[in-house]
Amino acid sequence: MLTLLHLDSSSRGARSISRDLTRAFVDAWKTAHPGGEVITRDLLATPVPFVDETWVAGVFSLLPATAEQRQALAVSDELIAELKVADHYVFGVPMYNFGIPAVLKAYIDQITRLGKTVLLAPGNISVGLLRGKKMTVILACGGTYGPESVLAPCNFVEPYLRTIFGFLGVKDMTFFTADHASDVAFGKIDAESYLQPLREQVCALAQG
Repeated sequence: MLTLLHLDSSSRGARSISRDLTRAFVDAWKTAHPGGEVITRDLLATPVPFVDETWVAGVFSLLPATAEQRQALAVSDELIAELKVADHYVFGVPMYNFGIPAVLKAYIDQITRLGKTVLLAPGNISVGLLRGKKMTVILACGGTYGPESVLAPCNFVEPYLRTIFGFLGVKDMTFFTADHASDVAFGKIDAESYLQPLREQVCALAQG
């Protein structure tokens, strides 16, 4: 049975472009995989904590973890278990100030763990443990940040996510970008007219 991990990180709730498109992706994925399971992780509804000294001590101590350290690592363990059981990830990511939302950065800090999602081989060579996974990132941007855009150097979302999840072992990554999403928020264009063709493209990705 295939499993999809559906993660949203937008702060805009029902008005979110990335959330609308991840919902369309999930619906299409379920149609294409009728026996599949979907794990939903909403970082707005259930924010993950930032790592702290207790968390760090629990990860890097050579001694058995204390009860306090185990409690600090419990969320990390849960998030990592979801990543390991899932075959495909779909992440809805809005661009905030050229980067990812803080809630997503907190999530990434929780899942990037030595011995759990990455190993260090002799010679300080990193070996990611999330191998064989497929990842689709649905990115919503206020403007245009594609390779031909003058704003392309300001897009720190895609390079960062490719780097960190590649470090964790994910090699099969697809990025789908919804440009000019702010035009909907500012009422410059009709939301349905903007979203419908994007939903169709996202559904095609989910079924591919």
